[in-house]
Amino acid sequence: RPIIEMGSRRTHEAAAVAAARATYLAGFVATSNLEAERRHGIPTTGTAAHAFVLLHDDELSAFTSQVKTLGPDTTLLVDTYDIRRGVELAVEAAGTGLGAIRIDSGDLGELARQARDQLDALGATETKIVLSGDLDEYAIAALRAEPVDSYGVGTSVVTGSGAPTAGMVYKLVEVDGRPVAKRSAAKESRGGRKSAVRRYKPTGTAIEEVVHPVTASVEVGPHDRVVPVPLVRGGEQVPGQPTLEQSRDHLRAALVSVPWEGLKLSRGEPALPTVFEGA
Repeated sequence: RPIIEMGSRRTHEAAAVAAARATYLAGFVATSNLEAERRHGIPTTGTAAHAFVLLHDDELSAFTSQVKTLGPDTTLLVDTYDIRRGVELAVEAAGTGLGAIRIDSGDLGELARQARDQLDALGATETKIVLSGDLDEYAIAALRAEPVDSYGVGTSVVTGSGAPTAGMVYKLVEVDGRPVAKRSAAKESRGGRKSAVRRYKPTGTAIEEVVHPVTASVEVGPHDRVVPVPLVRGGEQVPGQPTLEQSRDHLRAALVSVPWEGLKLSRGEPALPTVFEGA
């Protein structure tokens, strides 16, 4: 079921665009960030906010206004007041051709079931249900059996779920062909320019990465590949870099190489075993 990125309000305006791009590359179908659409061509979608409903005298007038502007295929936010009444008014405003409703609070699984039953009873059998509200991968997994058509995820994907920052840092390892290394306690680095070979089973599953000095001779088997790809040379971007859509397709295809333990939904750090060769 598709996921929409909705986290712009949780981060800096520039970071919000970068986050929208990253989520789309990773497989999200759309973003609520209009600048991400303008800059990167990412599909945009979204619903009205609770504030939109509160600005109107009543819920029905808010829904009617939205439908008049966007058409009955829009998504109406039904949990500003009473959800059951909200669903009833949403169908009244848009008819049985209502595109979707969004629920943003409460026991989302139970409310989704109740809303599905109510929509079907009202004749809106094709109206979809969108859930949002502090969702993360674990909440989504818990909702997998519920009648949900799509999810809106904001805070957890923009600020980070689990470890909110990537613990990576630039390290200088070679100067004019001379290896250099940092010796600070608990921050040691390995000097010298390196490359890496990722090894795969014949079935396509990745099993390890061999990191080695570029001067070392490392066997590259028929199913292996050299990992590093040049991006910048002499301060200039290397031409012919893939587009966002090509990168998105590459990632989707590459996921089949991840070992099953790396795809488990658990609060750990799934990673491939790494082998380092050479000094």
